[in-house]
Amino acid sequence: MGSFKRVWVGLFFFLWAGSSGAGEGGPLLFKDDLDPDSLQRAIHRSLEFLQRLPADRVVGEWPRKFTSGEVRESLLSFLGLKDLWKSPESLARAIHSRFDLFPSDGNDGRDVLFTGYYQPLIAGSLTESSEYRFPLYRKPADMIEAEQVTLGSQPSVEKIVGRLEEDRFVPYYSRHEIDGLGLLKGKGYEVAWVKDPVELFFLHIQGSGILQLEDGRRLNINYAASNGRPYRSIGKVLLERGKISEAELSMTRLRRYLRESPEERDTLFAANETYIFFRFVKEGPLGSLEVPLTPGRSIATDSRLFPKGALAFVASRRPLSDNAGNAVGWRPFSRFVVNQDTGSAIRGSKRVDLYFGSGERAGIDAGHMKSAGQLYFLIKKK
Repeated sequence: MGSFKRVWVGLFFFLWAGSSGAGEGGPLLFKDDLDPDSLQRAIHRSLEFLQRLPADRVVGEWPRKFTSGEVRESLLSFLGLKDLWKSPESLARAIHSRFDLFPSDGNDGRDVLFTGYYQPLIAGSLTESSEYRFPLYRKPADMIEAEQVTLGSQPSVEKIVGRLEEDRFVPYYSRHEIDGLGLLKGKGYEVAWVKDPVELFFLHIQGSGILQLEDGRRLNINYAASNGRPYRSIGKVLLERGKISEAELSMTRLRRYLRESPEERDTLFAANETYIFFRFVKEGPLGSLEVPLTPGRSIATDSRLFPKGALAFVASRRPLSDNAGNAVGWRPFSRFVVNQDTGSAIRGSKRVDLYFGSGERAGIDAGHMKSAGQLYFLIKKK
């Protein structure tokens, strides 16, 4: 995926609240703190996804139904304003005349919880050994993915995952059954092995990573499927048990706790029943839209709600950390982003996961990211 350069470009966008869906209260100021090239790249990747779909395909349900054609036209219309980016007043008038602004929660778009994720670099091997003994599995052949339809005043369709046990459809194996009891071991589903179970667990949480082989090669490994079991945060488990305080809760702190308390490690791992299966990809990481994510520009939201691939604007705070990886402060940020991913822990209209990129620094920042903010979607007016 490579690195990217962050540049303060001083782009300002005024959209007047009113019939657009942003509510009453005057103008809203929009400032984008990243370089415009990264935004263009992210938008084009969404367009790659959308052009594979029929124009009338529904890609979002909240705050109303959105079609792929609507989202595609919105992205193209926004790209068409590129020549106005150096003229904030002209750009503001153009956006006001062309776009509706939809707050994520249907109210004012505020108080959305922002967290972060990244692509970890993890030492691994394509062969099992005494050093590399913790497996990464591909999607098992006995896994069945189906849709469960609920009828009523508001019919719904929910994805379910399981397997056949004799003639019964049962939930697929849990994390404890797979890693603790070894129910998939030796069945040919292993694609790689790693030497650090803690790093492997966080690879499951992030959903993708880079495998660093001993011969120097690096391989992109990406989400392939989930066992469909419920996600449970081990951070919340430790909070409930009084092991750590909410003020110190971060990915860095969780890593340290797991290494300092090896006797609790497997029990804590098992508390999160969700299990991820992986595959190798040429370019990564790939989000749920099967297009590469763009650092700082790609977000993950609840796929049951918001329009896939759509343009949005966010405003929140991001952590500042020292060389030791400790959070030392916060800095406000705001920018245009694109909705290109989802996650089992990202549920509801007030949750956003921001993709920070790959490597150690991205991991530190993503691990500390937990702040309230705002989220608005931009859709071209009919």
